[in-house]
Amino acid sequence: MAPKTLSELFDTFEQEAFRLETLDDYSKSGNVDAYRAFLAGERQPADYNDGWVTELRSHTSKGKRIYRVHIVSRPLAPYLRFELGWGYQKNATGGEEFFILDITGRPNPLEGVPDFWLMDGLTPGVLNYSEDGAFLGADILTSERAEEFRAYRDSAMARAQPFSEWWAEHAE
Repeated sequence: MAPKTLSELFDTFEQEAFRLETLDDYSKSGNVDAYRAFLAGERQPADYNDGWVTELRSHTSKGKRIYRVHIVSRPLAPYLRFELGWGYQKNATGGEEFFILDITGRPNPLEGVPDFWLMDGLTPGVLNYSEDGAFLGADILTSERAEEFRAYRDSAMARAQPFSEWWAEHAE
């Protein structure tokens, strides 16, 4: 039976989970207190994002790949400084891989493509957000749409660079 929720997608993927992030602000989607702490100049708590890191390790320790591309433009919005500086750094300890598609000064090659997860290249889950970054839910699509989302993934990966390289050059 096909997964019906984002949680089921994570429970059932076997080889890889790819995420495309297109927004500058997800501040209403979770970790709101951590974001406020970041904005206030506080240090990252040692247990920040531990739940997600544990989830990541449960998959990556079995040889599964979890990776994402974030489309960004500089200067980075405050939320992106938080996500990249705190989130990506911490999540990498769980084995998640990050890539940046920097569109500063050039057209977005994936203009209009929504945020999504693609599991095993077969099952896309489109993520819906409000204009202020609140998560509204996910639409799990049928495998008939997988080719379209594999093309988005491949296009993003072909143009992105590893986060660590990008961050070394552009960290703010």
